[in-house]
Amino acid sequence: MAAHVLTACQWVLLAGCAGASLYAMLAAVAMPFYASRRSVAGGPAQDAPRASSAPYPFASVGVSVLKPLCGAEPRLYENLRTFCEQRHGYFQLVLGVSSPDDPAIAVVRRLQAAYPAHDIELAIDTRVHGSNLKVSNLINMAERARHDVIVIADSDIAVESDYLDSVAAPLADPRVGVVTCLYVAQGVGGFWPRVGALFINEWFAPSVRVAHAAGSRRFGFGATLALRRATLERIGGFEALKNCLADDYWLAEHVRALGLQTVLSRVMVATDVIEPTFHALWQRETRWLRTIRSVNPLGFAFLFITFPTPWLLTGAWLTAGLAASASDALHACAALTSATGTATGLVARLLLHLRATRHERTFWRDLPLVPLRDTLLALQWLAGAFGSHVVWRGARVPVGGSTPTAARKGALNVMDVMETSDGG
Repeated sequence: MAAHVLTACQWVLLAGCAGASLYAMLAAVAMPFYASRRSVAGGPAQDAPRASSAPYPFASVGVSVLKPLCGAEPRLYENLRTFCEQRHGYFQLVLGVSSPDDPAIAVVRRLQAAYPAHDIELAIDTRVHGSNLKVSNLINMAERARHDVIVIADSDIAVESDYLDSVAAPLADPRVGVVTCLYVAQGVGGFWPRVGALFINEWFAPSVRVAHAAGSRRFGFGATLALRRATLERIGGFEALKNCLADDYWLAEHVRALGLQTVLSRVMVATDVIEPTFHALWQRETRWLRTIRSVNPLGFAFLFITFPTPWLLTGAWLTAGLAASASDALHACAALTSATGTATGLVARLLLHLRATRHERTFWRDLPLVPLRDTLLALQWLAGAFGSHVVWRGARVPVGGSTPTAARKGALNVMDVMETSDGG
């Protein structure tokens, strides 16, 4: 081989490093920078940006909040309490479990005792509808919802007092079908929850913001899905999702199939990451990735550019090799290009970490975890490429359950399907 010719492998690696650096830059720019932050009611300081202060045209419309529960998670009471401290005038909480022995029942009873003036209903219903047990729970709970606006929110979500006002407001526009919210994570309970929080804050949320900035509106996150009761009935109710794995995404996709818009709210809620062990965290995050693969195989295949650290290491190695053999202009130019791309990617990755943490203490505390987080994501992506089942709440669920035919029309963005049946 002539010395002045780059190998195919070198070209591929150069392209991969450039793509990863470009993604890191876009993700860093897309993230809000030192946005206004408040503590979420009912818990310690959370990284939740301030909700919109716009007027609330749906302020007088009743809202039924459906929260499927399964087990007494850490901070379950504190998270549920934030939903009781809403300033919206007319709302109902429906908290559902599928077993009379569920430990979450005691937490709900405590909540009812603490807020006797609130409309808090506990639904205990053992009926099973389809393969998705969370949706089965929602089907049973929906019978008790009394208001015209329905809000579905996972069990591990904490919110601000203006949350219901904010997420209901866009529904005053008849062109809007569903409102959904992004979220920020905090690790609860040790090292692996901290690593898991980085998954959300430094990969999931930036990826969604990149897709949103590019014009995509194909979102649906279990942290919040708000829609009118009439819209839910038009798509066939929750029964239409009873065999879907990524039920949150497909609910929103059903609504979009009606010709209605999805709004990604400016409100961000807080969520807890509680997986105490590497195995539990690996199982959860691999489930997310396999769900992406099942819904959008092509998008899943291109996720490899969203894990910067392995590419930065590759870029450094490639730069050193090219510089050592830079006996001609082509190799010297390639070495300079690789070095520039690697340095740019490194700066962008640090900026993304800064914007995701927003506090000097947590920036330095979690900085050593960034290479681990990115490398773990790359390994999980490889693992997610295989396997026909995921594990959710201790149950094995087949990947690639039934999906709406209409929702499959058109291209799906890679980041639009990252939210799976995770909460509830």
